Parts: sequence; structure tokens; C-alpha cells
Amino acid sequence: MEIKEFQAESKRLLDLMINSIYTHKEIFLRELISNASDAVDKIYYKALSDQSIQFKKDDYYIRITADKENRLLTVSDTGIGMTREELEANLGVIAQSGSLAFKQENEAQEGHDLIGQFGVGFYSAFMVADVVTVISKAFGGDQAYKWESKGVEGYTIEPWEKDSLGTDVILKLKESTEDENYDEFLEEYRLQEVIKKYSDFIRYPIKMDVTKSRLKEGSDKEHEEYTQEEIVNSMVPIWKKNKNELKPEDYENFYAEKRYGYDKPLKYIHTSAEGMVSYNAILYIPETIPYDFYTQEYEKGLELYSSGILIMNKCPELLPDYFSFVKGMVESDDLSLNISREMLQHDRQLKLIAKNIQSKIKGELADLLKEDREKYETFFKAFGRQLKFGVYAEFGRNKEVLQELLLFYSSKEKKMVTLEEYISRMPADQKFIYYASGESVERIEKLPQTEFVLDKGYEVLFLTEDIDEFALKMLGSYKEKEFKSVSSDDLGLEAEDKKTETEAEKEMFTAMKEALGDKVSAVRASKRLKTHPVCLANEGDLSIEMEKVLSAMPNAQGIKASKVLEINPDHSVFKALQQSFAGDKEKFNLYTELLYNQALLIEGLPLEDPVDFANKVSQMMI
Repeated sequence: MEIKEFQAESKRLLDLMINSIYTHKEIFLRELISNASDAVDKIYYKALSDQSIQFKKDDYYIRITADKENRLLTVSDTGIGMTREELEANLGVIAQSGSLAFKQENEAQEGHDLIGQFGVGFYSAFMVADVVTVISKAFGGDQAYKWESKGVEGYTIEPWEKDSLGTDVILKLKESTEDENYDEFLEEYRLQEVIKKYSDFIRYPIKMDVTKSRLKEGSDKEHEEYTQEEIVNSMVPIWKKNKNELKPEDYENFYAEKRYGYDKPLKYIHTSAEGMVSYNAILYIPETIPYDFYTQEYEKGLELYSSGILIMNKCPELLPDYFSFVKGMVESDDLSLNISREMLQHDRQLKLIAKNIQSKIKGELADLLKEDREKYETFFKAFGRQLKFGVYAEFGRNKEVLQELLLFYSSKEKKMVTLEEYISRMPADQKFIYYASGESVERIEKLPQTEFVLDKGYEVLFLTEDIDEFALKMLGSYKEKEFKSVSSDDLGLEAEDKKTETEAEKEMFTAMKEALGDKVSAVRASKRLKTHPVCLANEGDLSIEMEKVLSAMPNAQGIKASKVLEINPDHSVFKALQQSFAGDKEKFNLYTELLYNQALLIEGLPLEDPVDFANKVSQMMI
């Protein structure tokens, strides 16, 4: 029999499609099922207008058959079939699409959302098969035909026997190698897995013989296996059902079935849109943080479907990083797909869907914050850190979107509060939103710098995460109120009764600065300390707490905050300093060094020389 060559630009094109376009070999089954679904669609649409077609609902289906002994995998459909000419045109010319032609011919009719538009997916079968055979009998024809090919060398077409309308695609699978396992595509469980992953929501039943177990007749212990034909796909996706028909358990079951997480979702969002771009989406906010969420291995993104077919397992373009914890799926038939349907072109429709989804998530979180505070705080405990990263990232580009969703611990309320709640309680004379940073609430409460602001009756936000202060620095202000650290050199709260430094005190502070060198930028009398003898304040945008965070990072550049050593002039230590400065310079330098190290310890900063510090403490006791 004469072998016909593929009428493509070159054989290299087929080789490219087989070896380069698809990244996962399992995709071949998705493509063949999609083509089968298209074929059934065509006869279904014809039946709507052609009364001579006496198809019943049960006559529309796809069947998968595995023959392990002969290494054959067959995908059959009860679709419209192909004539000899159509086999020649659709399978003999690479990238010729029968589905696209059918769609163009019937553009005036609604509902023709056919999947296969490129005529390329069929050739993915050659990734796993040495020989591909297509036996088809077309609607209205008496003769069936067999198309067969071993790949780039070409194909044959000959008359064949087939009783029923439709198409059988038969793959003679390759032998497995050390690197590739083709046997898996003959295994029942693996076929079901691939079907559930990519084709679960094909609108027609996908049937398979499924192995079952039952007690042997007359026995109460021994079991025997038998096969039973079953429908292995769900067909009607949850997102196309009427919301009124669905219960919370339905959404929770879908969450579990899709393995979006092993917890129960904290909240689900079922949304759809029609217009410039139409889509359906079901989104979930998990209750607990995934174990790998803050690792490089974590992949953000939503499942992306088109006409019930899974196009991408994770489409990262649909979610911004600050909402990367969201799980779920989106289906749209308006997307421009590339030739393999594995990748998505970055088109206007996708960007519009992503924008709408981001707005929906933001709105749902805002509603949750307002209507169910306890549940929102559970969410924020798990994912609030990611929102703060979102504020800081991209030079604060998204701060306006996220600032209303932030929570911080309040010194006054003794619980988490929003920035809006803080603002609403501010006295009329309060100039700034005050905050203090530290490792824990307990530690922040004990900071000398915090004491003065709290005694003034002002509320302080306690920042306990390393990202917190960076986020507030990026915000800069909220509703025209600037954020101010309690360690800032200018709080705008200095007591009026605090006297200015005398010349003698200035001279002493200058000597202390000289003794400490570049460890501090200045030494001065404190206007904020009440009961504590000493503290560190910072000048400039980089705080001491931010220095600690940056120092802990890989490839730290040794960035240092500009520190000011403040001494409480009303503390007995101050008098001891004055006395030693006047009469014992050695003791004065010792006191200066000890006070500086004490201030470091209060801030949680490491001592430069712990042994030297211990020796100087001992020296004080002699």
C-alpha cells in the first residue's frame, strides 16, 4: 500500500510537535479526548437541526479501552466521524483543524465552543505511540476508512469495516525504557488519574472498564475481581451549576477533591462575569498556611480551564504575589490559547480576568474583616505576613490596595486592630501614628522608648514581625497621619519642662561620643526616658530594628542604623557620670562603655565583645 507523505511545510514540523511543544507526555490523552468531544459536539449540534438524526442522550459518549497484552490504547467516540477526504485533510495536513473549519462554517449559531482549533493535538499521540491508527465512519456515509501512520514517514488510508458511526483512535504504545515509562498509560488507575486531572469536566460521559472486588459466591472471606463499565468523569463542573443548588459542603468537597489543601477552606468565593470577557471562577482562602508557602518550591496560581479542559495546572498570571495563598480555578472560553494549549498567551483577556479576580478577593477579605472578625484574624494569622510583603514589594505599588486589610497589635486595646480603628481613637492633638518594634509584645512593652509615649496616653502599634516596619515605612502615612517610631529622634512629644543641656553637660556628652567613636552618631540628654537610665534612639529612615532584620539576611552588606545614645538626666546614673567625668576619666570611660552595652542589650542587639563587657561589670564591683 502506498505511503503518502504529510502535506506540511516539512517533516521537521511534525518532529517539533512531537518532541518540543508538549512538556508532559500525559497531555496526549487530554488532546485525544478533546478531539473526541469535538466530534460528539458536531453530531449533537447537527441533531438539533436535522430531525433525521435519532440520537438519544445515552448515545453521546467517549470510551477508553486499554489492552495490556497487545499494548494498545483506544479512544473511541460516537461522534460525527470522518470521510476519506476529511481524514486526508484533517490528519494528512498538519495543523489543519476540522473543528476550526466547523466552527467557522457555523459561526452564526450559538453554543459552538469547540475545543480543538489548531489541528495539532492529535499528533501528540506520537509521543507515546509507535503506530497510530484511526478508524472512522462518517455521518451519512456507508463506508468506513482506516488511517494509519508510524510518524514522520507518512501515512496510509484504506477502506475498512466499522458498524457504528464515530471514530476509534488506536495507539500502539512504545516499549518502556530506563528513562520513559509508557506502560503507565495501560494502567487503569493512571488513565483515570489523567482523565480526572485534565478532562473531568468534558460534557460527555467518558467510559472505562473499572476493576472491582466482591466476595466469591458462597464465601464470606474470599474475594474475586471483576470489571464493570463506569463513567469516570464528573461531566458537569460545580462552577456551572446554579449557586442556589450548591451547599457549603459541595464547595468543601470540591476543595478536597482537587487537593487544594488538606484543611477546610476558611472562605470560598464563587464568581462569574459576562461582557468583554466571560469567565467562571471558584476561589478558596485556606484556613492554614501550606508547609512550603514561604519556600522557593511553592507555586502560586489558579487552575485554568477552557471548555471544561484543564489548560494549566497553575496559572500564576491570575494572582498577584500578595494573594498567592488563594487556591481555586478559572474557566473561560474567551482566552487566546497557543498551539499546544499548554501555555497561555499573555493577552488582554487574561489581564482583565486577573484584574477582576484580584478586586473580588480584596472585596471578600474586606467583607470578612467587617462581618466576621474572628475568622478574619484566623486568616491574618496565617497570611497577614504576605499582605505586608505586598505593601512593601514593587516600591509600594500595591499599598493602596492592601492597607485597609492590615492588622497590628494595639497597646491600648490589647488585641489586633486596623489602621482605621487606630485613627478613629486618636486625640485631636496627636500628630503621628506611633509604633514600636521588637521580638514580642512583652519585650516591646518593656522598652524604655515605649514608656514615654504610653505615659502620654497615646496608643502604640506593636510590630513583632520582621516585615512590619518595612511595610509601614513604605506606607509612609495613613489618612495624612505619618507613622512614627517610638525610637525616633523627634517624637513631637518632648516635655516642656525638660531643661536644655548646659555647657558642662555638652562637654561631657562630647567626651562620651569620643570614647564610643563611630558606634554612635551622638550622645545627648534624653527627653523621653522616665525610669530607665539609658536607651538608643535612631536618626534617619533606617531603624535599629530594620538593621537587625537586614543583618540576618544572606550577603548582608553591614548596613547600620544611625544610633544616638540617650542618657536620662533625672536618673542617679547621670550624677555618677558627672562625678566621674570631673574626677576620674578612666571610670568615666568605663561607665560610658557599660551604658552603651546596656542600651544594646535592651534593643536586643549583639554585644561586640561579651567577654570584655563581663570583665568591665566585674571591674565595677571591685
